Amino acid sequence: MMSLASLATSTRGGGRSDRRLHGWIMAGLAVLLVIAPLFFYPIFILKFLCFALFALAFNLLLGFGGLLSFGHAAFFGAAGYVCAHSAKIWGLTPEVAILLGTVTATLLGGVFGWIAIRRQGIYFAMITLALAQMVYFVALQSPFTGAEDGIQAVPRGWLFGVIDLRSDITLYCMVVVIFMCGLLFFYRVVHSPFGQVLKSIRENEARAISLGYDTDRYKLLVFVISAGLAGLAGATKVIVLQLASLTDVHWSMSGEVVLMTLVGGMGTIFGPIAGALIMVLMQSYLAHLGAWIVVIQGVIFILVVMLFREGVVGVVSRMLRRDL
Repeated sequence: MMSLASLATSTRGGGRSDRRLHGWIMAGLAVLLVIAPLFFYPIFILKFLCFALFALAFNLLLGFGGLLSFGHAAFFGAAGYVCAHSAKIWGLTPEVAILLGTVTATLLGGVFGWIAIRRQGIYFAMITLALAQMVYFVALQSPFTGAEDGIQAVPRGWLFGVIDLRSDITLYCMVVVIFMCGLLFFYRVVHSPFGQVLKSIRENEARAISLGYDTDRYKLLVFVISAGLAGLAGATKVIVLQLASLTDVHWSMSGEVVLMTLVGGMGTIFGPIAGALIMVLMQSYLAHLGAWIVVIQGVIFILVVMLFREGVVGVVSRMLRRDL
């Protein structure tokens, strides 16, 4: 059987120079996050970090697994509801509430993936959308979620029972740690043997099957991992904004994460982060335009698809001839 390294030769590899560059970029990002509260409102940055982690989760599935899901809002929102209920009703500490939300999203991803992975292409996408709409219906009708009112005034609580998260700076530190850990986990998955097999399945699934790989098992596993990361993002967002609402499980949220990934650069390491930043900036600074913001997002998406098909980071990566 051909070696794994040979199997992945057609994909963009991560040489030592690229990995060194990635390390410097991550270090620079960490430094920027440390000083960012001096220039920007902490809650704005935290919202961006939650969406960036959500986009990373989706990019793992689409950019590296080659699977287009239109239902990732189900994991993002379901984890948020479980986290909010755990923190407000059960009085659990924030780290336990976030963990429960993440585990819920992971288990839900296992069920959804087991159902959807049997189909490919547009059929896979439509099945994920249909399953996500079922979650939205449950969230709309169930008293557990507060229906249209959602779960409001979610307490931030005390981290590990000793650190007060009512302070924005303390909360900021916790979310930055969660985001960086999520980014490092994402990076490790992408550059692991598992990640190399995913890339080869994305490029040529028939060839991977002929080499003896159980592609359905790999696709199911990446779907579950992506769902878990999306759940971590959704649960963290609830603690930050102290609100779990129907917006988080609506199909439009699935559309937003697709936009973030494509605008930033699908299949890149840092593209989803750039895409999330662009989308959050538009939502924050163009909010006074009302419904026109959707039109602007649509125009930007069209321009990216027509002129910058690799996304912002993808274009920069091509110009520098480096894997970003």
